[in-house]
Order: sequence, then C-alpha cells, then structure tokens
Amino acid sequence: MAAPTAPRPEPSSLKLGIVCYPTIGGSGVVATEMAMYAAAQGHEVHLLSYDRPARLAARDNAVRYHNVQVSAYPLFRYPPYDLALATRMLEVQENHGIDVFHVHYAIPHAVSAFLARSMSNGQLRCVTTLHGTDITVVGADPAYGRPTRFAIAQSDAVTAVSEFLACETKKIFGVDTPIEVIPNFVDTARYAPGRAGRYYERDSDERIVVHVSNFRPVKRVADVVRAFAIFQRHVPARLILVGDGPDREHVMAIAADTGVQDRVQHLGPSEATERVLADADLFLLASETESFGLSMLEAMSCGVPCVSTAVGGVQEVLGGVAGSATPFGDLDAMAEAALDLLTDEALHRRVSAAARARAVECFAQDRVAERYFELYRRILAGG
Repeated sequence: MAAPTAPRPEPSSLKLGIVCYPTIGGSGVVATEMAMYAAAQGHEVHLLSYDRPARLAARDNAVRYHNVQVSAYPLFRYPPYDLALATRMLEVQENHGIDVFHVHYAIPHAVSAFLARSMSNGQLRCVTTLHGTDITVVGADPAYGRPTRFAIAQSDAVTAVSEFLACETKKIFGVDTPIEVIPNFVDTARYAPGRAGRYYERDSDERIVVHVSNFRPVKRVADVVRAFAIFQRHVPARLILVGDGPDREHVMAIAADTGVQDRVQHLGPSEATERVLADADLFLLASETESFGLSMLEAMSCGVPCVSTAVGGVQEVLGGVAGSATPFGDLDAMAEAALDLLTDEALHRRVSAAARARAVECFAQDRVAERYFELYRRILAGG
C-alpha cells in the first residue's frame, strides 16, 4: 500500500478488524471462525460486513459486529459497496484504534482496504487472504484484474489458502508480491467423530452421503447427484445436500431426471453442520475448481472419508490418505471410488481414522490461527 509507517510496539493482545462476506462459502466461514477464536483468546475483534455472517452466533458478544450500509441512491445502477466499506473501515480504525485489518476475499475487500489506508495517511494496516474464486474466476475477469493486482501488491501481507492458489495468483496476475500459504482450519473439538450421536433415522444397512456447498455452478452439485445415481444402484444410500444457492432448483431437477429424488434430501443451510457430517459415511465433492475445500476438511475432522474431483488444492487437503481424488467430469470413476469406500468396511475404517488424524495434525484451528497472530505481529513490528 502506501509508504510504510514506523513500527508500532507489539501488544500482548491485538485489536483486529476482520472483513468478509457474510455467506456460507469458505471465505466467510473461515473469517468468522477466526474472529470468534481470536476474541476467545482475549483479542479485541471487530467484524465488518453488509450482513451478520452466517456463523456469527447472535449470542457471541465478544466479536463486535459493524454493519456496512450502502445507500441505494437512484443514480447508481449498483450501490458502491466498495466505497461504503472503505469508509466503514476508516471509521472503525479511527474509533477503535485497530492494529491490523484482515480482509478475506480480495474483491472488493482489498481495494476497499487500499482506499481506507490512503484516507488514513498510511496508518491502516492490512492482511489480504486469497480464497479461490476471487483469483481464479472473478479476479481473472479483465474488468477486475488490474485493480485486484494493484490491491494485492499494496497489502502489508498476502496469504493464500493453498499452494495451488498461491501459484495461480502469480500466474494469472504476474505479481512478485510474497504470498504466504496459510491453510484453512477446522475446530476439531466441534467437528469430531460421533460427537452428537445419530443425526439421521435410517435402516441398519443404509449409507449416508453428504455434500455441503453454496450451490454455485463451479461446485457442480448436479454432478454429485449424477454420481450418486450411479453408485446407489449397488448399495442402499441416501444423499444429503446441505446449503443453498443459484443451482438448487437445477440440482433437484437432475435428481428427478435420474430417478433418485426419493433418495436425495435437501436440508438448506444448516447451523448444525457438524452433526450432519458426524453421522455421515461419505463426503462427496465434484467441483470444477476448488482452491481448498473447507467443507471437505470439516468432514475429514469428523472422520468421514471423502471423494472429490482432483482439482486445485484438493489433494493438498486430502494428503493421499483421507479419501480419493478422481478426474473432473469422470462420474463413473467418482461413483466407483465412492462404492469402494461404502462397501469395504476395513477400507472405510482405515480412511476414516486417517482423515481425522490429518485434520487434527495439519489443520487444527489453534495451530493455524497462531500463524495468523504471528503474521499480524510481524506487520506491527515492521517485518
């Protein structure tokens, strides 16, 4: 961003500003979980968004929520959220003395952070975390590419949730800005095997397959249904779809077209995702691109074997032990991998244990969050 200010004394507790989308997608979930965890560790946390994030419990008063209001002035075809956010960030900075803002998802948050810092004469400091489609889909659009590249370069620090995404960012934007890879994380106490007991009523031989997403086209939820339709012919199974989004009606139409509508259950967004996952036998993901796969990690933490398309950063998460990665679009291969896990009890037990162990050892919330705290303090120390 602007010329760096003098290093500040490193505080024992931090005043943090978290900026995110309030949706159930990975960036909003991780940002909100980070805010709540940081507040629980004694840091002062302010969260800014245009709506209360899905996972920010109304009872959680430790995180101070600041609504970003956008005036619907008749002249504007689309309200300028980026300007309203920059103003709100500056206000929170001035009123609460924020040490570091952490913006999740580059567009438009990193641009808003640059505007806010410019208005603060360089006093506002910012970490930008890249999550995926902000780079690979939206950021690659010529209409957004140049401001996104500029805002990334002006951030005090930039992180990406996977090696894949860090490489894609450099390839798409040609930036030489250092990008530190800090993966997404999971609360391994909350997302744990059998933590909440049986969630579904089912026959003794019925297998529960779960998919969780925001039902955007890139998630290819219809392919999840198509793969399920193939393997459910050979094993009693039910598919639980958690989430909502623009493809929901299309997905349910595909369920009807493939004759499995009676075996597919749509829950919509759920506040009890950990209970849904803990009672599942398999997690299924068919994304066209996936920089990380947070819902897959949450399933792993519950000891649920996963089958996913081999795209993006998925295999960095699976680690070759937590399930299978199949070629994108090869529904027969996906169905075969799912069937192997659902019918071979010894294999299922082995992969289940490995998935849980990998989640705990590599992606536990306290370990990953501490890397962010270290980064914040490096910025404050002028590093």
